[in-house]
Amino acid sequence: METMSAETAETVKSGFLAAVPFARTLGVQFMDLEYGRVVMRLPDEPAHHNHVGGLHAGAMFTLAESASGVIVIGSFSDQLDRAVPLAVKAEIHYHKLAMGDVIAEARLGRPKEEVVAELDAGKRPEFSVEVELRTEDGKVTGSMTVVWTLKPNR
Repeated sequence: METMSAETAETVKSGFLAAVPFARTLGVQFMDLEYGRVVMRLPDEPAHHNHVGGLHAGAMFTLAESASGVIVIGSFSDQLDRAVPLAVKAEIHYHKLAMGDVIAEARLGRPKEEVVAELDAGKRPEFSVEVELRTEDGKVTGSMTVVWTLKPNR
């Protein structure tokens, strides 16, 4: 996997947090970032809880969708002068009650080169980002697939 420089990683992180105020409001944190993969955390806060004391489904969705967006920004930052990334659809599965801090690990579902080749061919490529949600002890609490597109600037 291609390595991301510390400078690029900081640019992606700060750009994401500047562009997505809701993620800042929830307090999402970066744990690891490289091309095609990101790990983010949502600290356990009473304001994020649901009626049974676990992480609210909306907060889990936001964490997972945020992680998918960071993958897109980080992987396709060199294409953003000619295309706008947009989420097309998302599907989330809640497997277990999420107690404590929750971690989202997202991975790009297709090789970047394939997506860029479609963009080069004048198409509007779609690609998925797979996200696993888990507690700090590794218990998987949810999973999400977000389908993104790069909409060419015309």
